[in-house]
Amino acid sequence: MSDESLETAIRRTGSPVAFLRNAAAEPFTFPVPPQFSNWRSEQLAWRESCVLFDQSHHMTDLFLEGPDALRLLSELAVNSFASYRPEMGKQFVAVDHAGHVIGDGILFYLGDESFDLVGIQGIANWVDYNARHCGYDLTVERDDHSGLRKDRPPRLYRYELQGPTASAVVERLVGGPLPEVGFFRMARFSFAGTEVRALRHGMAGQPGFELFGHWKDGERVLAAILEAGAEHGLVRAGAMAYSTSNLESGWVPTPPAAIFGDELRAYREWLPAAAAGSLGGSFASERIEDYYVTPYDLAYGSHVSFDHDFVGREALQRHAEEQRRTKVTLVWNADDLTAAVRTLLEEGPKAKYIELPKARYALYQVDSVLVDDDLVGLSFDCGYVATDSAFLSLATIDAEHAVPGTEVTVLWGEDPNSAKPAVEQHRQVAMRATVAPAPFSEFARTGYRARAAVA
Repeated sequence: MSDESLETAIRRTGSPVAFLRNAAAEPFTFPVPPQFSNWRSEQLAWRESCVLFDQSHHMTDLFLEGPDALRLLSELAVNSFASYRPEMGKQFVAVDHAGHVIGDGILFYLGDESFDLVGIQGIANWVDYNARHCGYDLTVERDDHSGLRKDRPPRLYRYELQGPTASAVVERLVGGPLPEVGFFRMARFSFAGTEVRALRHGMAGQPGFELFGHWKDGERVLAAILEAGAEHGLVRAGAMAYSTSNLESGWVPTPPAAIFGDELRAYREWLPAAAAGSLGGSFASERIEDYYVTPYDLAYGSHVSFDHDFVGREALQRHAEEQRRTKVTLVWNADDLTAAVRTLLEEGPKAKYIELPKARYALYQVDSVLVDDDLVGLSFDCGYVATDSAFLSLATIDAEHAVPGTEVTVLWGEDPNSAKPAVEQHRQVAMRATVAPAPFSEFARTGYRARAAVA
């Protein structure tokens, strides 16, 4: 079964939904320590001082180099590449032929004809397949995340610094004022006896830098960061806190991947079934297309450019004229949340277990959002953020219900219960929720997001 292709698995189980609903694949995990102190304090650090995330292990690097590397990327991405140059980053967004999101990642323009696409396995798989099978003149080198690599270290270390004192920490590292580095632009710093490359951006709704370089230098660079950060309140964060940072910045990390159309059959025959992930949540449809989202549903409209040909271009032009849903944050009702947790201590059927701080129990978490029992949208990632003492989820809902302050209901739990290992016997419960902006973080809305629109 380990060598079974996704296409074979779908034929065996009857449909994409049937396969994903009961897949044994776990929700995405981060192969770093869960906590260095406690996840609540670690969450607070990116608002109050500076947090250090070790991103060296949980993402896949796909290195592309050669005459056709830029052409491949342009033909797969909704983004414009007209002004893209070396030493720049970009949020790379790919869609299928019908204009639905396959995935996204961060693309680094390392140098002439040289790129590194960094992200979860799904987007790397899609670009990797096209690079190897569609006649492009380039070379591909893949460095999977540590959960798959296991027998060797990563090619690069990658350390993220975020928070109000992040710039002060980097200034301490380089021994003086920082050069002006534009948003999603790269710079090169020298410290700890080596050259360190840095991407200027933010992950937790706060300003920061992503520092990266050769793995052999990683321990020395990490030690220098910890020393420089000591006087600026630096806090190391583990996997538990890191997994929630997107809830404030508004990024949906794993929308259901639109890889089940007829045009992508050859891709599914190449893709191992084990790489397809799992599907969970209260939203239940036999049609996999009902789980898909467009870039506009995720507020990626500013990334879409029709100045080039790319997969899904014609379909996206239609979606642009028919936008119905928009991304929001949902703040779950405290009484309903605590009532669901209380069922653990009561006789009778329990609510689906709500794990803290991140409550996702499948790779693709899709819950129904209702108004008066009518479906008005889909809720994705959900979890608790100590920075606001709130339980949040990211959702895309019909525009008429997206006004902040609007009350909706999130249906939590599955009916019927699926066979995923992470799903115990439980009953569905209704969670009242209040619509809030996405990004939820004030800085991310007014500062980070405005600059992100031009990257």
